[in-house]
Amino acid sequence: MLINAKGKEAAASGDNLDPRVERQEEGGVLTCRLSGNWTTRRVATIDAAMRAIPAENGYRTLAVDLSDVGRMDTAGAWLIERLLASARAKGIETRIEGASEVAKILLGAVGDASKQDGSHQEEAKPSLVILFLIRVGQRVYEMRDDFLSAMNILGATIRGGQMKLGRGHGINMAAIFSQIDRMGVGAIPVVLLMSTIVGAIIAQQGAYQLSYFGADIFVVDLVGILVLRELGVLMTAIMIAGRSGSAITAEIGSMKMREEVDALTVIGLNPIGVLVFPRLVALVVALPCLTILANFAALAGGIVISWFYSDIAPIQFIDRLRSAIDVSTIFAGLIKAPFMALIIGIIGAVEGMKVGGSAESLGQHVTASVVKSIFVVIILDGAFAIFYAAIDF
Repeated sequence: MLINAKGKEAAASGDNLDPRVERQEEGGVLTCRLSGNWTTRRVATIDAAMRAIPAENGYRTLAVDLSDVGRMDTAGAWLIERLLASARAKGIETRIEGASEVAKILLGAVGDASKQDGSHQEEAKPSLVILFLIRVGQRVYEMRDDFLSAMNILGATIRGGQMKLGRGHGINMAAIFSQIDRMGVGAIPVVLLMSTIVGAIIAQQGAYQLSYFGADIFVVDLVGILVLRELGVLMTAIMIAGRSGSAITAEIGSMKMREEVDALTVIGLNPIGVLVFPRLVALVVALPCLTILANFAALAGGIVISWFYSDIAPIQFIDRLRSAIDVSTIFAGLIKAPFMALIIGIIGAVEGMKVGGSAESLGQHVTASVVKSIFVVIILDGAFAIFYAAIDF
């Protein structure tokens, strides 16, 4: 609405006076006499001059005279209110002169709106302790939501393939074998390489330390027990979490972004049965097999290093290994593999289903999938170690 200084509604075809401001300082009072039409289409010409007024020094009071203002709308009122607010922020007293009742109402409304916006911006920031507690609470709720989503996926997987919603439990064997090829066979080179290096490092460090006590032969016990019970399956699970877990999140997340997951539901297919079930089954099958290969590779690395570093012949190494381990040592590591595979697959699927509509969201959830999978896998390995100790296994 357009108003004039006399409080009367102005005609749409009013005069073409541009807004002007005249400054006069006397006795510590800076008087700004405004004139012209202070409307949306014209105030841009006076904006720079209005911004420069609060920067002037030497006055204690700012008086704004609106007697000669022709027409004024909310844009002009906001410009005047900004000038007054800037002066008040510097500790300068302000007053308005020559304003009509209608102009006062308009300026008051704009001033109230500005104060509300400022109140939101000037809210006191919480302390570091409060921020920490807020983040902890948010993470607890996120963990609860992730747990419920994981149990939903696990329950649906246990029920079966669920290819058709409520109409049978068809299982696509071709999809399962395809995923086994991608997650299992495709991961063999990197798993063998990393496991061989880890086994060699354990043997070298163990032989170096045990040589001080003349107990070089016990490096075989160290490599065999540590690899077969702990590091073989743990290193394999960590590599699969980084390789296959991230791939699961990226694939499902990209399908979620393109609304392909919703399309599966629309045509009567269960997204969990189509997308998640084959990947979980493939991981449960592939991870124990990769663990066995990783154990052999780590032992091979230990044999080579022990031969060159401690003069322990391969036949002597194998003979000592037969007396150092038993069947329980082998199965102590293999039992963990299916559980770790389920954790990696479920976390990857949960994070994939949480992806939003942006590439940034996809990257965040892929990162979260890898970090959470590795973290939970290590926690699970520790829990198994405590359990084995409790039952003397």
